[in-house]
Amino acid sequence: MKELLKEMHSWMDAYMKSFHTDDEEVMQGIRIKEEHTGYVTAIAIQLAKHLQLDGHDVELAEIMGLFHDVGRFRQYSIYKTFNDAVSEDHADLGLKVLSELDFIKKLRPEDEALVRFAIGRHNKKEIGPAPSKKALMFAKLLRDADKLDIYRVLSPYLGPENADKAPKFIAADASDLVSLDFIEDFKAGRQADYRKLRTLGDRKLVRLLWVYDINFSWTLREIVKRGYVDRIIHYLPEQPGIDEGVAKLRAYIEKKCAMKDTADC
Repeated sequence: MKELLKEMHSWMDAYMKSFHTDDEEVMQGIRIKEEHTGYVTAIAIQLAKHLQLDGHDVELAEIMGLFHDVGRFRQYSIYKTFNDAVSEDHADLGLKVLSELDFIKKLRPEDEALVRFAIGRHNKKEIGPAPSKKALMFAKLLRDADKLDIYRVLSPYLGPENADKAPKFIAADASDLVSLDFIEDFKAGRQADYRKLRTLGDRKLVRLLWVYDINFSWTLREIVKRGYVDRIIHYLPEQPGIDEGVAKLRAYIEKKCAMKDTADC
């Protein structure tokens, strides 16, 4: 597996570099995706070790992190956007890319199935039915690793001074107000549907509501420790229902962070 991992990393590095361009606006997105790939890979390894997975499964987590957004690059080359809603689901597109790679077939069939399931479900609103407890565990792990780093990616663009510099992955109008249906989701303590995102305020809140979809307490403690939750809350507008949602969120975080993680799903 060690040699196969080296082959995979070398291929992915060259593949990402093949999308480099002199267009600075395009390169902003490409650079973000390159860095994100590295961070998610490292987080997936860290979380897998925290869950005390064996060496083989830690390597599988590494592969999942490495390839989780491989579809993003072809997505942009075809559609000139990273917006799934107006192009193609990037996880599904990533699975098509993986199917074309000979070295994926060097994995044991059961391992390839785990990799494909986790990558295919990493960006969906819900994981949905899983073929096994192990597949469910890996899907949860990858989703957590992905979300933890997306908080880092988006953090610099929360303030008004940098809002217009944010990568245009999802179109939204410039209003900082949160849509009323998103506020209702916040008050109820549930995720909002990002496909209904309309404003910059919605964009902030939908990331905050990801807290309710974090699977492992380790991940949530990292999100809190790195200041991502407080930073988003700081930049939320003053609207009826926001304070109620914040109080509910903080109570949930306190309870979830006290829980003990297990890889047994």
